[in-house]
Amino acid sequence: MEMDSAYHRPVLLETAIEGLKIDPDGVYVDATFGGGGHSREILARLKNGKLFGFDQDPDALANVPDDGRFTLIAQNFRLTTQYLRFYGIEQVDGILADLGVSSHQLDEAERGFSTRFDAPLDMRMDQQGKLTAADIVNTYEPADLIHLLREYGEINNAPKLVRKITEIREESPILRTGTLVKIATSFAPPRKERKYLAQIFQALRIEVNQEMEVLKEFLEQCVKALAPGGRLVVISYHSLEDRLVKRFLRSGNFAGEVLKDLYGNPKTPFKVISRKVIVPGEEEINENPRARSARMRIAERK
Repeated sequence: MEMDSAYHRPVLLETAIEGLKIDPDGVYVDATFGGGGHSREILARLKNGKLFGFDQDPDALANVPDDGRFTLIAQNFRLTTQYLRFYGIEQVDGILADLGVSSHQLDEAERGFSTRFDAPLDMRMDQQGKLTAADIVNTYEPADLIHLLREYGEINNAPKLVRKITEIREESPILRTGTLVKIATSFAPPRKERKYLAQIFQALRIEVNQEMEVLKEFLEQCVKALAPGGRLVVISYHSLEDRLVKRFLRSGNFAGEVLKDLYGNPKTPFKVISRKVIVPGEEEINENPRARSARMRIAERK
């Protein structure tokens, strides 16, 4: 079965695969299978190796390759070690995670991820999840909503926006993306409406899907799941994620403080392969504008 090219165009594809330093007989994890673009490139470099893909979105099932070396685990990648053990795998040789929302999810109006469509305020990556963006907008206390927009969306005028949201939701629930866009647009800085709206939607999406908590759990599991010399490649799309990944890869914790042993040697589980963050080139950004915000980091398990 051919991958639906409209599903998601993998960002930094060649660099990511090179970063994994693939052993043809090794075991690998694509933590964010999606359209299968990264998985297919990994499989092309495997001989007798195995690849496990994770994806909680049922739409990803349509992209599973007909390849006996590949296993799709229809779960969130926060359960990486649990499901690898289920398949008898204690450690792997490489893990790839391409974070964020796929092009497919953004372009599918009814999922509510995009500011371009009038759709239900949903934003659940896992359609079995209970919390939706509408729940957050209509039921969160104003103070919690302000904190959420500031923390995950970097919305500086969050109190003014939330005051208006509170007024409107008292009259009638805000249930559609179009309604939220209409409310928020009047609070956007001049000539920055698109960015402002994207930041609001990002904040809601992160909260709905517990993205920061999931990322922390995933990174901690990578320490256990990776064999010595195994590679971890993470592509993130906003500063909150990238900062978290950077700190963890450099220090082994989320505070970013490198701990030392009794002899003064740094206690870090990873060796950072590229000290400088890897970003897409101008040509890739021109071909795929959604690649503009991508940031890649690569580390090797000590």
